[in-house]
Amino acid sequence: MPALFVDHLSLIEDLSKEQIDLLKPLFREVQFDVDEVIFSQGQEAKYIYFVVEGEVAIRFKPDDGPLLTVSMVKKGGVFGWSSAVGSHSYTSSAVCSKEGTFLRLEGQDLKDLCEKYPDTGILILDRLAGVIAQRLRGTHNQVMALLRNGIHDGTAGDCI
Repeated sequence: MPALFVDHLSLIEDLSKEQIDLLKPLFREVQFDVDEVIFSQGQEAKYIYFVVEGEVAIRFKPDDGPLLTVSMVKKGGVFGWSSAVGSHSYTSSAVCSKEGTFLRLEGQDLKDLCEKYPDTGILILDRLAGVIAQRLRGTHNQVMALLRNGIHDGTAGDCI
């Protein structure tokens, strides 16, 4: 496990050494280059990712509209959480916008850990829920801004 693990995951703050030791072997360090597609919308949701260095654009393509960048995930951020919350496929795409180093955790490994060690699992899932809620609030604001801009420039029909 990379030394980066403890230094860059807010998800593990305040966990005991024993709890951290349970998680460490589940993570893999990966690198992505600019414009590299990490996963596509609709693809099987297998991994959750943590940004150590770099940046990722989260893009959503509605059935009846243009591709939207709904979030930019920076250092310390989390993306791909569909794999950890029971979704079979990613609801958005993730594209590396600034090359860097990321940590990857298989969603099934996290689920298995939660079943085997429920106290640790509850703490991790609670923190993950906080990250998701924060992202959804940010996404809501970005979509509203896109809609407002579309209304003002006459392209609202293109956004919704």
